[in-house]
Amino acid sequence: MTPQRRILNIVPVPVPQQALDAFAAQIPANAVFPGFENVFVAARAGGTTLDSAYETTLADAMVLDAGCRAEEQGYAAVCVNSMSDSALAALRSRLSIPVVAPNQASMLTAALLGKRFSVVTMWPQWHELYHKAAREHSLTARLASVRDVGIAPNASELLSGKEDFIFEALEAQARAAIEEDGADVIILGSTTMHQCHAFLTKVLDVPVINPGVIAYKLCELLVLTGLTHSKRAYPAPALIQDDLFTVVTSTLP
Repeated sequence: MTPQRRILNIVPVPVPQQALDAFAAQIPANAVFPGFENVFVAARAGGTTLDSAYETTLADAMVLDAGCRAEEQGYAAVCVNSMSDSALAALRSRLSIPVVAPNQASMLTAALLGKRFSVVTMWPQWHELYHKAAREHSLTARLASVRDVGIAPNASELLSGKEDFIFEALEAQARAAIEEDGADVIILGSTTMHQCHAFLTKVLDVPVINPGVIAYKLCELLVLTGLTHSKRAYPAPALIQDDLFTVVTSTLP
């Protein structure tokens, strides 16, 4: 029997097991190609909502900690489960297996599906995540807008219990992005928003990208095709110091 090819999905903030299960639910079983297995882990410590450069820097360090030994642990790929794309470049430098993150993957996919895309997200504190990704990947001209509903995210509960008013607010912002800003593709601004994907797909007449699923499926594609990132683009470090992170005390519940 062929062993399962495991993909390590890393949530960049420490969350309880119930929340980790909710993150894992964004990738339904029927979306997983036969022979693959999803493993979800959370960062041992770090930020909470990634509301600032301070917290995203903490997330970079702790996602690197969570994934730096993935290759020797037998994983086939690593998927950063956040639109912060935490430690994406660092993990590509450290590892030879594919490393994918949702912001880059979603924007490049949106560029395939349409001419201009908008990101609809939870609150203004995340806007720079998308503008930064667009700048880094030369997609600023394709980014029609970033819109939010002005509601603080909850990494433990996601959108549970808030569906009635948040779904409608997200729909309103998505429609404004399409009708006023010229977007022909919508990207959900967070993997914590995956619960609204089916609703928005049903009510909108443009593609709606669920970033966690896109990033995961790209991991599968790279593994199946034998492709990975260029080590000329992401050279390996001369000195590996993974043990530096062992002094960090876990804050996982």
